Amino acid sequence: MRVSREKAALNRDTVVKAAGDLFREKGFDGIGVADIMQAADLTHGGFYRQFKSKDDLAVQASKAVMARSAAHWAKTLDEHPDDALKILIERYLSTKMRDDRSHSCAFASLGADAARQGRPVRKAFADGLRPLIDVLTKLVPGAAKAARRRKALSAMSQLVGAMVLARAVDDAAFSEEILAAAKADLLRG
Repeated sequence: MRVSREKAALNRDTVVKAAGDLFREKGFDGIGVADIMQAADLTHGGFYRQFKSKDDLAVQASKAVMARSAAHWAKTLDEHPDDALKILIERYLSTKMRDDRSHSCAFASLGADAARQGRPVRKAFADGLRPLIDVLTKLVPGAAKAARRRKALSAMSQLVGAMVLARAVDDAAFSEEILAAAKADLLRG
């Protein structure tokens, strides 16, 4: 049975969303196409009409997840210009973010996986990181744009690194200590 172009586009968006959630939760290699299609409530057979490969889906899902993050960060900046940096840091380094991998930052959830993927996935990550760095560059203190950009890169590295470490340890108190230390340092700086 043939589906309309609109339904095909909706199905594609549903698969990309499900893949983005599942990749962040389980990693690129931790989930298969059949599981992604099941999560999207679609048949496995329709996958290859929409995507060239699982790698193609990884690229599309990464782009979509990171575009949503960039839009969310930009919206926070627009709605809270005076305290956007504080809000972003507190949201990012929260227990909620730590515990909800499937809806959290792709860089903290998939950064190590992306480094092992092919160039298209790594390019999607590079392209997805730039808008976040641009937002942080507007928010961090400093007179010169180059100095603010360095601070923004450092802040993003600290956000992602702290989240990765907080998730990696098996001790809840230690995990909270990592998040709190990074949060305090970033809010002070």
